[in-house]
Amino acid sequence: MFATPKSLFRVLAFAEAVTWTLLITGLILRATAGLDVAVSIGGAIHGFVFLAYGATAVLLTVNQRWSVGTAVLTIGSAVIPFATIPVELWLARSGRLKGDWRKEASAHPRDAGWIDRTMRWFLNHPYILVALIAGAVILLYVVLLIAGPPGGKE
Repeated sequence: MFATPKSLFRVLAFAEAVTWTLLITGLILRATAGLDVAVSIGGAIHGFVFLAYGATAVLLTVNQRWSVGTAVLTIGSAVIPFATIPVELWLARSGRLKGDWRKEASAHPRDAGWIDRTMRWFLNHPYILVALIAGAVILLYVVLLIAGPPGGKE
């Protein structure tokens, strides 16, 4: 399903936009119908997908050799409702999502660095990579839940 960086990123960018819809709908339901639980549900789903999108953007930054500016724009797009969709379209149209996962070393100078070597090892062991990313996202999610919602508790 995620044979290419583009396919993985496209799914996460779309999911991030969908979860913005859930969160905004929850906020509207809380304001109009007093359904506080709608924000809890929409916010929880959005928060998890937000973190997964960020982790994916970091992975693609290394795999695709994006510049710092491209990385910041891509990760930052998750903060603005629905911005991940136009950013994904721009990345695809500009060729920044082209190519496969870099599982083999090339002549590129960065391939000798520890970051690229580590990424290649994980890409060649995808179950470990998925477990590590999922574990990190879940751990960060739980820490953020314990810390409380943005703006503090009411």
